[in-house]
Amino acid sequence: MVDHLKARLEKVRKVSDSVKRRASLYTDMSKFEGKSTAQSLGCVQRASAPGRKLQKIGFIIFWIPEPTGISNAIGAPMILAGRFLDKKYNGATIHDIGHETKRTISTMNDFKNTVM
Repeated sequence: MVDHLKARLEKVRKVSDSVKRRASLYTDMSKFEGKSTAQSLGCVQRASAPGRKLQKIGFIIFWIPEPTGISNAIGAPMILAGRFLDKKYNGATIHDIGHETKRTISTMNDFKNTVM
């Protein structure tokens, strides 16, 4: 039974080291100096969320009061298309990935501390 716990702890250490290397890689990537590199990484750092924008415009059009109901016929499909795009294109950036990686590291450290 002790060997099982040691093997599990070793596996957690390996995963923790991998996550730490990945976090340092993302940090180093955000520190690049160079105009072309900065422009390329800018697309990843400032990801757009087209679904949210389309959804907001759809809600605005949907709630405009008018007697013919054309705004309802236009707004409702825009809201649905926005929801679909929001599921497909999430707009996550390197910054978000870094936060999730840090949270995973802290969770693994807490688990490791409780096991030991």
